[in-house]
Amino acid sequence: MRVVLDSNVIVAAYATHGLCHSLFELCLSGHTLVISQGILDQVSDKLQDKIQVPPKIVKEILSFLKKNAVLEHPVSLPSGICRDPDDLKILGLAVGSHADCLVSGDKDLLVFGQIQGIPIVTPREFYARLQTKH
Repeated sequence: MRVVLDSNVIVAAYATHGLCHSLFELCLSGHTLVISQGILDQVSDKLQDKIQVPPKIVKEILSFLKKNAVLEHPVSLPSGICRDPDDLKILGLAVGSHADCLVSGDKDLLVFGQIQGIPIVTPREFYARLQTKH
């Protein structure tokens, strides 16, 4: 399964050893994780600015993501469909990469429910889906 994890999910995976960490591990071990340069940039900014992760460790995290995920480019979507341009890039990545699922904690994305048939779910919902398939 091709999965786009929003940057907030990836940051949470590194910040805590909770649900997002477990979900991240499951995606790495049994699915194809799809990222974009925009997601990498957001992860870098949030890890350094909000969580105060040292730059050297942020660089290692980004390197790990690049080696263990597929780097894709978002497609352009009409700018009027959501208020945040960063959200537009995440939606465009899910569509452009033919993702099977977009996982996010962002309420502005979750209200969509889906985009072009691709479900948009919370980390808890996606984790539950993965558990029922095993």
